[in-house]
Amino acid sequence: MSDLSTIKGVTKPMLARLAKLGLQRADDLLLHLPLRHVDETRLTPIRDLRVGEQAQVEGEIIHAETLSRPRRALICQLQDDVGGLLHLRFLHFYPSQVAMLKTGARIRAFGEARPGFFGLEMVHPQCHVARDEMPLSAALTPIYPTTAGLSQAMLRKLVRWALQQGDLGEILPTAIYAGLQLPDFAVSLNFLHGPPPDTPIESLQQRSGPAWRRLAFDELLAQQLSMRRHHARRRSQGAPRLEPQRYLTNALLDALPFVMTGAQQRVWAQISLDLSTPHPMQRLLQGDVGSGKTIVSALAALQAIENGWQAALMAPTEILAEQHYRKLHDWLTPLGVNVYWLSGTQTKVMRTASLAAVADGTAQIAIGTHALFQEQVQFAKLGLAIIDEQHRFGVHQRLALRQKGRLPHQLMMSATPIPRTLAMGYYADLDVSVIDELPPGRTPVVTKLVSDSRRGEVLTRVRDACQQGRQAYWVCPLIEESEALQLKTALETHELLTAALPGLNIGLVHGRMKPNEKQAVMQAFNANEVHLLVATTVIEVGVDVPNASLMVIEHAERMGLSQLHQLRGRVGRGSTESACFLLFQAPLSDTARARLKIIFENTDGFAIARADLNLRGPGEFLGIRQSGVPLLKIADLERDADLLEAARKIADQLLREQPQAAELHLQRWLGQTGDYVKV
Repeated sequence: MSDLSTIKGVTKPMLARLAKLGLQRADDLLLHLPLRHVDETRLTPIRDLRVGEQAQVEGEIIHAETLSRPRRALICQLQDDVGGLLHLRFLHFYPSQVAMLKTGARIRAFGEARPGFFGLEMVHPQCHVARDEMPLSAALTPIYPTTAGLSQAMLRKLVRWALQQGDLGEILPTAIYAGLQLPDFAVSLNFLHGPPPDTPIESLQQRSGPAWRRLAFDELLAQQLSMRRHHARRRSQGAPRLEPQRYLTNALLDALPFVMTGAQQRVWAQISLDLSTPHPMQRLLQGDVGSGKTIVSALAALQAIENGWQAALMAPTEILAEQHYRKLHDWLTPLGVNVYWLSGTQTKVMRTASLAAVADGTAQIAIGTHALFQEQVQFAKLGLAIIDEQHRFGVHQRLALRQKGRLPHQLMMSATPIPRTLAMGYYADLDVSVIDELPPGRTPVVTKLVSDSRRGEVLTRVRDACQQGRQAYWVCPLIEESEALQLKTALETHELLTAALPGLNIGLVHGRMKPNEKQAVMQAFNANEVHLLVATTVIEVGVDVPNASLMVIEHAERMGLSQLHQLRGRVGRGSTESACFLLFQAPLSDTARARLKIIFENTDGFAIARADLNLRGPGEFLGIRQSGVPLLKIADLERDADLLEAARKIADQLLREQPQAAELHLQRWLGQTGDYVKV
């Protein structure tokens, strides 16, 4: 019995609210674990309350009134049996609360004690009527994630029902858990939904005890099983076999003015082999800023073209997409390859021509932004989809591009290195290649932290560098003034720098400019006609001007680590010594100080990525919050790295030896579909 609609008191509107939380089965309720716990197992005399601590008190309301000034509030005085006096303050309240908290009522209240205008008070405590000899809670009280219209009392009732009616039996061999020293499923759930009174609340909040670890392991195992099943399903599907013909790929390699690094050659061999198999490639190509991912993607496109198929390359911004177009056009056109540009900002005539070329197969490779996956774009024979900075696209956007062909191969690229535990957790269904070597000749970038008060020194460095024939970037985080943040803007900075640096040609580029205006400025900067480029973070990825040797970043304390690392990677692309000045405004918060210290001390993208993960968490780091891939609710990939490693091994073993048990485990954790992966 697992149908929630059969529970007494559960209405249709309540079922809808439960569904919003993903609660549709008894198993869902069992695994809807508390956010925290509070101690309602004891009563504290009011005189013993400590400021900042949560406690439960009981007494009689001796005065209650509704005030209208300085703001509307319900104020009650609660006196306990030994004469202690406590004020209860409610800024948002309902008529039912006013009726309950009337003079003479005996009330039990739970909340945090804090100093108030009239003495000790609790603001918005949880209150209920204390009936004669009402027993105290026998266990710590769970506080669950909820939604509007769904009370904690109802959730606790439903979870109690699930603990009585649900299946708490073991699905997998007990030897698995014994080897990891993990407790039983039933014991773990009963403990977490109702911990004994002597359980330290701090240990529950840290989610580090045996019960938490048991459920974290089960969740990680379900995730790994789902991803492996998805990987196996993909390998059973048909895709074009794009075997290496080598006449185009070798021609490109012979024409390049450089030799690929060993790391580039290794990942190219992996991708080439994938393309020649009869199932769709799903490979993530990682590489630090400037490691040379573009040439590898160009070779992959040529292998598709050699076999009579089309390739598509999608980038998240117009500037980056155009950068790819120019580079691939220069590399591939001499080989006789038709390279086409497709953008939402093209003129109607150019767009119509590009669409026709893509549809009839004339365009052997199409490059663009999200315009590539719009409905009117039809490929004649798409064999390979390449997605740059893949974490910036949602799952549905990536899927839409893949659906332009008959299960084309897919190569995703990212210059944001993903820590190993994160890749194991969220990309276990993908094959991952890493370019872990920078091309020779790349000069290390010297990073300098500079207070805004020393701006004049930075201006001098920029002027001297530009007068010596080099170029510089000056990056600002906002286009227009924000009263809330009061940050320097690109427009204001452009005016100030133009006045401060006479004789230099200073350009401006930002996201709200028309594409042809941005293109003109970038072309002038590429041609060294613009000495100093003032820009917003639209230049974060893809811009490649080897003569630019200085980068100044305004308000660096406001930016994320990966973004700072990406921006810094725009310089150091030539043989000249390069520097990146991180301008900050004092005083710095602890988080900002930690972030700047990390970027100052590290040039390794993977080390920076690990630190960024610790600061921001996996959801924001990967863009998962917007992408549709569900986050882990219980496990923490860094804290539970040992469990993740075990889950990977056991998932393979279960799928090989006990597929039925693996399926039942997936159903318990993920429902009938058993899918963690949307795409």
